[in-house]
Amino acid sequence: MAHTVQVAVVGAGPAGLATALAVDALGCEVALVAPAYDPARAAKDMRTTALLSLSVILLENLGVWRLCKQAAEPLTCIRIVDDRGGLLRAPEVLFQAAELGLADFGANIPNAALVAALHAAAVTAPRLMHLPTSAVVRATPGDTSVRLELAEGGSVDAALVVAADGRGSLVRTAAGIGVRSWSYPQSAVAAVFRHSRPHSGITIELHRRTGPLTTVPLPGEMSSLVWVEQPLEAQRLGGLSDQEFADALDERLQGLLGCINPSGARVVFPLSGHNADLMGGNRTALVGEAAHVIPPIGAQGLNLGLRDACVLADCVAEARAQGGDIGAPDVLHSYHQARRADVLARTLAVDALNRSLLADFLPAQALRGAGLHLLANSSSLRRLLMQGGMTPVGTLPRLMRSDAIAVRA
Repeated sequence: MAHTVQVAVVGAGPAGLATALAVDALGCEVALVAPAYDPARAAKDMRTTALLSLSVILLENLGVWRLCKQAAEPLTCIRIVDDRGGLLRAPEVLFQAAELGLADFGANIPNAALVAALHAAAVTAPRLMHLPTSAVVRATPGDTSVRLELAEGGSVDAALVVAADGRGSLVRTAAGIGVRSWSYPQSAVAAVFRHSRPHSGITIELHRRTGPLTTVPLPGEMSSLVWVEQPLEAQRLGGLSDQEFADALDERLQGLLGCINPSGARVVFPLSGHNADLMGGNRTALVGEAAHVIPPIGAQGLNLGLRDACVLADCVAEARAQGGDIGAPDVLHSYHQARRADVLARTLAVDALNRSLLADFLPAQALRGAGLHLLANSSSLRRLLMQGGMTPVGTLPRLMRSDAIAVRA
């Protein structure tokens, strides 16, 4: 069967679903071209996502947050601990949302709960239809539309296609958009664990020679973990028994969260990054990991993708309001211009932080230690850094504003 739509979003991960809902919320018809939602498969995803406050506002405005907020835990503080074992240990730094007059920085939520809520909202969205397919096998950009050919034999023609199909995006490749990729000599172990001491809403980051070890609060006495190590060590940790892993984590955390009891499977993955040369071209816009991948440090990954979704929805809505072509080069150029500084700034910041931990060059470590001393003793510097980490570069998109309900179609 052949379908013709205004916007087609390829991919039903959090970034793709958020994009489809944002485009719908601002008044445009959109089709989600992706496999049908499988609750059992989604439930196997043990990862979590730390959503910054603007991302929570977006989900509130899309009618998603009320469906999943009970599964989330507010993040009130971030505790940075120097655990590099150097001759001079830098002081701990505590970033508190209260210093910015906020109740929290955002919330940590299991991916399974977030995706379930996004799908539930998509079912009732008035201008959003789901065209289930096991895969898009070909994308062919043309002068007035992009044709998507589906594994089952049907096709979809769209004036604008959104590539939300991940880091190996077929749609991005078909649009002729290149990618600059890099890798790190690190892998990460992701897990969820129980602990005997309350986390009090505090995220803990141990800055270590092999990379950060980060615990992020979940409801109750549970936290999620991202433990960055050298690849062989990460594989070893991933293969330990539950008790052996609990003992290793307990030793690493030095009693900060009390007794440790892992809950669920562990996932080991290599750290890498990439940035697309353009955020859009040939009637194709990139969002999420189709556009950018950075290490899981500083809660920037999906938050960047959600900002992609909002900005793209703004660009589409503006083009429609002016009676223009939503897939035209000027629209995609506007989208690229609006996103490139934010993406580049976050990529460079995360990359610099990660590489600073790996560097044993003494002057570099002295500079890093001096920076932590300044942050520990200057509330104004802490506030400046916190505001920079939470606020996107450029104009705040409509659906991330607290008054966005008034502009929804």
